[in-house]
Amino acid sequence: MSAGDRGGGQVIPRPEGWRPGGPAPWTATRDAGPLALDAVIAAVTARTRSRDLARPDLDDAPLFPDARPSAVLLALHDGPRGAEVVLTRRSRDLRRHRGEISFPGGRLDDGESPEQGALREAHEEVALDPASVELVGRLSTLATVVSLSHIVPVVGRLQGRPELRPAAAEVERILHVPLVELTEPGVFREEHWGEGALERSIYFFELVDETIWGATARILAELLSVALGVTP
Repeated sequence: MSAGDRGGGQVIPRPEGWRPGGPAPWTATRDAGPLALDAVIAAVTARTRSRDLARPDLDDAPLFPDARPSAVLLALHDGPRGAEVVLTRRSRDLRRHRGEISFPGGRLDDGESPEQGALREAHEEVALDPASVELVGRLSTLATVVSLSHIVPVVGRLQGRPELRPAAAEVERILHVPLVELTEPGVFREEHWGEGALERSIYFFELVDETIWGATARILAELLSVALGVTP
């Protein structure tokens, strides 16, 4: 399948003057083998430990004024092609990010840690039992301009593929995406949006019938980079 056959029908709000970016960070090092769940979990655990030792206060403050604390859950489990990640397609009736592919997650309630909030949101959105998740670490925080969110990506391990149910008001579809699929030729793409001080890199993963982009794609790119030992 060619890159032109990928991506589904999602409309991407590209600005005028956008430009193609570079290749995936893992292009030169990736082999054709699966990404084993144990290896991915070990890499995330080591990354979290080294980051916490270097910057224990990293997640204490929002990345920009008025950012609202949020968390998402990267729920990983074993599948026929190695590690898989749980993603959702958001309802087209939502006010923001309608129809986009995302991780289960959302705003933190008062007094919640990112881990508590990510587990609660995953339970509310896809009926994932919090007790079934082994929390193993975090990835880098990031800010979103459209939703004014300060997002902490929380990584958890599941024992097998879970039985999930989408919350109709929020989720249209649940996906179990093999991480190895995200590294295949023609799936990852980078674009540069804006100019000068406003220029930013936007990442895309074009699956057979869906496009992952924005904050979700950036988090996935870091997860793959950590798992494969390359610089994001």
